[in-house]
Amino acid sequence: MAKAIMIQGTCSNAGKSLFAAALCRVFREDGYRVAPFKSQNMALNSAVTPDGLEIGRAQAMQAEAAGIAPDVRMNPILLKPNSDTGSQLVLCGKPVGDYSAVEYQKKKKELLSEVLKAYHSLAAEQDIIVIEGAGSPAEINLRADDIVNMGLAEAVDAPVILIGDIDRGGVFAALYGTVKLLAETEQARIKGLVINKFRGDIKILEPGLRQIEALTEKPVLGVLPYRHFDLEDEDSLSERLRKTKAEAEALLRIAVIRLPRLSNFTDFDPLQAAPDVALNYVNSPAEIGAADLLILPGSKSTLEDLAWLKAQGFDTYIRDFAASGRPVLGICGGYQMLGETLRDKESGVEAAGLGLLPVDTVFYAAKQTVCASGTITASSGFWAALSGQKTEGYEIHMGQSRIGKEADCFQRLSAREDSERQRADGCTTGAVCGSYLHGLFDEVGVTEALLKALAARKGLSYPHRLKSRRERQEAGFRLLSQTLREHFDLRELYRIMGVER
Repeated sequence: MAKAIMIQGTCSNAGKSLFAAALCRVFREDGYRVAPFKSQNMALNSAVTPDGLEIGRAQAMQAEAAGIAPDVRMNPILLKPNSDTGSQLVLCGKPVGDYSAVEYQKKKKELLSEVLKAYHSLAAEQDIIVIEGAGSPAEINLRADDIVNMGLAEAVDAPVILIGDIDRGGVFAALYGTVKLLAETEQARIKGLVINKFRGDIKILEPGLRQIEALTEKPVLGVLPYRHFDLEDEDSLSERLRKTKAEAEALLRIAVIRLPRLSNFTDFDPLQAAPDVALNYVNSPAEIGAADLLILPGSKSTLEDLAWLKAQGFDTYIRDFAASGRPVLGICGGYQMLGETLRDKESGVEAAGLGLLPVDTVFYAAKQTVCASGTITASSGFWAALSGQKTEGYEIHMGQSRIGKEADCFQRLSAREDSERQRADGCTTGAVCGSYLHGLFDEVGVTEALLKALAARKGLSYPHRLKSRRERQEAGFRLLSQTLREHFDLRELYRIMGVER
């Protein structure tokens, strides 16, 4: 059976996911078979495994760091929030219903058996399992039925490393408070502390390190510097959702509407990473400004986010934007919003779309999750500039869309397991385009073709050659590994885990 190490944090976005990915890469480099595991993940950014099952995006990224294919056992429970008080429950890769927070809390005990079944099956094939917790173990109101932090650590007898974010301020209080709010048996399970996102001279920090070690009786195993790792992030607190580049300095400007239930914003990481491109997430029509491209992203609750879009005045602005000839792109839920009508088969709720594409969408209970690849076939308008480019990605959506007979489909797709059978995806009309394919810009040819077409529309040229997603990701993993080896006590970690070196 595999050895285990669990990463817990003082709060959300403390750095658990990247720290776990770093460990996966280091253990792989050191010759071990390693896999990530997170029993319960709450995120709207998800991924599709090769066999068509849905898991959290962070575990898919961690699997890639470990050099293995994403597997549904790495994340048996995925919660996808669809309201302020409820979520869709995805169990072992398949949606099983919507639950309020109270209903889900009552269900957790019976879900523990599924969690442990997945964990032990995965552990039987590996040397090391890197477990990621969720939120904070000091959420004492949730401790009784916990299956993701200390409850899971106890169930699989995993030692714990606690990580805190110094960039937010108050890291010593967060570390001390987290430790002291736990039961003594849980405190004993914590074998070391890590301070993340440190900037400055560590000599100034050293008195605090000595004090926190004395107060908690836990060693500080590392102080990790603040660095930018160009790796996918699933958290709604991600820095990617903040303004990152001054528009005045950029050759091209892209605006992504930040929907309340925005999902899979990792779709746009390649555009955000491109030189001379300012991609910003906008909350109001006034923020769009002189954007060269407007994107409507995916949504977990398309009808509700469409209503929000209209209430904010985005609908009129989007139509005016398209009428000016500037390109508009919708991905998944955004694609559905660009159509004529949207109707929920079960509830009977129907809404008018933005009317920019000849598309009608009906929502069914069944969800489509599939990995797919294809070729862009758009033959007219702005998006024809991408014709012939190869695409690869995945679909995750509840609705089925029917396009008008005379409409121009965006691309031809086939499922990875059935490459001979092609089907139409998406629709284009003039400068407006929609597609169900997440990961559209992971193919460097697609991204370069789009940026060149946007520049050409302004009478300019886009001179840069871009790195592929794999190149960017491998560079991120190398930097993660280097950072950990330089600033973290790996020798002590191996001792804690009981792994002979």
